[in-house]
Amino acid sequence: MTEASSITIRRARREDVAAIVGMLADDPLGSTRERIADPLPQSYYDAFARVERDPNLQLVVAVDGEGAVVGCLQLAVLPGISSQGSSRGLLEDVRVATHCRSRGIGELLVQWAVAEARAQGCTLVELLTHHTRVDAQRFYERLGFARSHVGMTLRF
Repeated sequence: MTEASSITIRRARREDVAAIVGMLADDPLGSTRERIADPLPQSYYDAFARVERDPNLQLVVAVDGEGAVVGCLQLAVLPGISSQGSSRGLLEDVRVATHCRSRGIGELLVQWAVAEARAQGCTLVELLTHHTRVDAQRFYERLGFARSHVGMTLRF
């Protein structure tokens, strides 16, 4: 059984992309957005390369003691003019493999991201979660996040 105490958080590598996409696709919303195929569509690898080149983005994975990827998240550090020129951290794509949930891995990932954002001079960390993800909302509230915005989306 994978527990948070056996987890290492590291930058994602190209060879982690399939595991990351698998976790992104493993829920009702993700299953409609992601395309699982063997091999994965090149668009995922192209996106990974763009993320890897951007100094304000960190895509990280949680790896268990056997080297398996069991979680992921992306931290974006957004410099800004508002709030007296402070930067903010934005968490995206926080996921834990289905068989490893409720073991503290998600909490470990989020705590890592908050500490990293703080270390990079951010004055706050924000995240978006779909209004239907009630369990995720409870999880983030338990970690100290407060409802503060009304999100809006324009799809292309």
